Amino acid sequence: MFSLSARTSALRSASRTFSTTPSRSADVAKLMLIGRLGKDPELRSTKNDKEYVQYTVATTNFPPPTPSADGSRGEAKTTWHTVLSFNPGVNNYLQRLKKGSQVFVEANFELREPDPNADPDTPQGQRQIFLRHETIRVLKTPRDVSESSREEESES
Repeated sequence: MFSLSARTSALRSASRTFSTTPSRSADVAKLMLIGRLGKDPELRSTKNDKEYVQYTVATTNFPPPTPSADGSRGEAKTTWHTVLSFNPGVNNYLQRLKKGSQVFVEANFELREPDPNADPDTPQGQRQIFLRHETIRVLKTPRDVSESSREEESES
């Protein structure tokens, strides 16, 4: 069926496909979050006057922790994730999002080690997680407060 040279050629190309040579361009650290915005996104500036948007996503562990020996179940814990966006085109969109929106976020993840000369009680003296915005999709917008009060009045 296959000639010896065709098989040898196929084996060579297969071995190149699965090379053991490290490829730094393929390394990635991503975090995907589904949660709610904890507050409206804020426009901020770096020390070098570069604008960025900071927003916070709250996620809750579900299901809650397993019951203890006495049958009581601990509360589900909420984690707050701070995400930074340095993309001016996306920043205008992010600023229009509202607190309470349910979002799906993809962010690049970087763990920053503490500064050995910094006070351990300051953020610089502690390990920090740095999340750089990549994409966001709004899954559900929050109910408007005036809209919900109108519904309550109509139900009465």
